[in-house]
Amino acid sequence: MMDQVAVDAGLWTVRGSPEYRRISLALFLAGFATFSLLYCVQPLLPSLAADFHIAAGESSLALSLTTGFLAIAIMGAGMVSESVGRRGLMFGSIAGAALLNIAAAFVPGWHGLLVTRAVEGLVLGGVPAVAMAYLSEEIHPRGLGLAMGLYVGGTAFGGMAGRVGIGVVSELTNWHVALAALGVLDLGVAAGFVLLLPPSRNFTRRAGFQPRYHLRAWASHLGHGGLRLVFLIGFLAMGAFVTIYNYAGFRLMAPPYGLGETGSSLIFIVYLLGMVASSLAGAMADRLGRGPVLITGIVVFAGGVAMTLLTALPGIIAGIAVITIGFFIAHSVASGWVGRMALANKGHASSLYLLSYYLGSSVLGSAGGWFWTAAGWHAVVGFTAALLAAALVAAVWLLRPGMIAKP
Repeated sequence: MMDQVAVDAGLWTVRGSPEYRRISLALFLAGFATFSLLYCVQPLLPSLAADFHIAAGESSLALSLTTGFLAIAIMGAGMVSESVGRRGLMFGSIAGAALLNIAAAFVPGWHGLLVTRAVEGLVLGGVPAVAMAYLSEEIHPRGLGLAMGLYVGGTAFGGMAGRVGIGVVSELTNWHVALAALGVLDLGVAAGFVLLLPPSRNFTRRAGFQPRYHLRAWASHLGHGGLRLVFLIGFLAMGAFVTIYNYAGFRLMAPPYGLGETGSSLIFIVYLLGMVASSLAGAMADRLGRGPVLITGIVVFAGGVAMTLLTALPGIIAGIAVITIGFFIAHSVASGWVGRMALANKGHASSLYLLSYYLGSSVLGSAGGWFWTAAGWHAVVGFTAALLAAALVAAVWLLRPGMIAKP
């Protein structure tokens, strides 16, 4: 009833309207820019190690520092957006990070590059939590799933382009040109984003910085049983996903497969399947309900993990593709559900979900290395299967009466 009143009052943006299409495309661009800038150095790590005469482990700091500072920034970004507004903060974050990516291409010295990438992570934190909050505030609940799915699809496409596309440019030229070219591209993306995205209609700015207000907002979300379960699902699913991608390359580059770095990096092309899956999952969640689609995503994910136990290379690649589809189904639905459950302070709820999500990536993704070192791929599969079993239990528990404020 309340939703219908909001529609009649013209407060919601409804699916199928010109504004809905503009918002969906703008947030797709935001997702693309964020993840292309975030992960663009991953295929460049061997080149960085060679140019700066450092070990492979040290070269990975060019990525891990960015993701680590992004996780830290997400909490602060939600607070800042309450005062400065959603749209302006997202534009400033994309444009600022793109400029820093250009600077990273030419800054002298290894430590200068690391500092630039760390600051880039801090600046990028202004996009993910704020994007989710903007969609939850502006899009009618019946169209939120599709819009959130398109945003997650943009992150999938950006993650793939940042890994695969920049590797091709680097091979044709060098890593300096590749980083700078991506920065220029994402400056154009930032311009397209701000031209497309309408100003917020359902957001009210808060004057000044009020620590108690923010602490109370976070505490209220952590006191919500349903939201706690969604945060846990994001933590577990992302941890399992990153673990598979982190160590699949090690497996495929070793005998009997012997793929080179280029061949193993092409696995990321299956991110395109994630882009499609996240969009379809959002639309299905709007029609069938979020719970069944979330559970389906986790089960599909687990099926893909089992497929990677096959010894034939095509079977392993097919398993990774199924894993990607299942993960993006689950992440798309879970991230969209946060905004529906949080009846107020949606930016704070989104920041907690994304903090859990990136903690899963860093903590569980690293822990997966212990299993790989101890007992190889079978141990990695066992570890990720345990994570997904816990995520499935949480998803089923989420459907119990009283766990969700709104369906």
